[in-house]
Amino acid sequence: MTEKEASAAEHKIKMQKQQREIRARIASAKTRRGVIIYLYGNGKGKSSSAFGTLARSLGHGKQGAVIQFIKGKWKTGEQEFFKKLGNVEYHVMGTGFTWDTQDREKDTAAAERAWEKAVPLLKDPGFDIILLDEITYMLKYDYLPVRKVTDALLSRPEKQNVIVTGRDAIPGLLEIADTISEVKEIKHAFNQGVKAQKGIEF
Repeated sequence: MTEKEASAAEHKIKMQKQQREIRARIASAKTRRGVIIYLYGNGKGKSSSAFGTLARSLGHGKQGAVIQFIKGKWKTGEQEFFKKLGNVEYHVMGTGFTWDTQDREKDTAAAERAWEKAVPLLKDPGFDIILLDEITYMLKYDYLPVRKVTDALLSRPEKQNVIVTGRDAIPGLLEIADTISEVKEIKHAFNQGVKAQKGIEF
């Protein structure tokens, strides 16, 4: 056997072992229920990932809903796209960034109004997937009580999936989430003076 043939045989054995392990893990996963996905961190891509998962779900004929906290003073590409679809309910808080309003009372009231849109959705088994985009800002600044949010998430319909995004690691959300990904910034064009552009940042 040549060195090339030996390497190929070794690779095949390694891949067969990996295949057996993965198939065993798939076979052992028996529970069928909705999950809470928590995407946080200072890197770009949290909302992009969340909307990608939403699109995947809609592609399977699922019913979705979006509540966007923070964003809303300008039209985003995702808002323009998803609002055109018949199987997505879409709500935007509409105040822009918290540092723009500089008004705690106004921000709290806006957060509560947006949350009031989310509550009935989190009780409705007709919605398969709900995205609470940028909600961690509301929790970090105490515009919404963390316990109120986590209780609603935990009491949602059994098969309902929820995606939560935002910059901050909120302990209460970390505790209840099923899948957690931290998106870290390594490098960002904005920090090099590159202007935010349609289709990339919004």
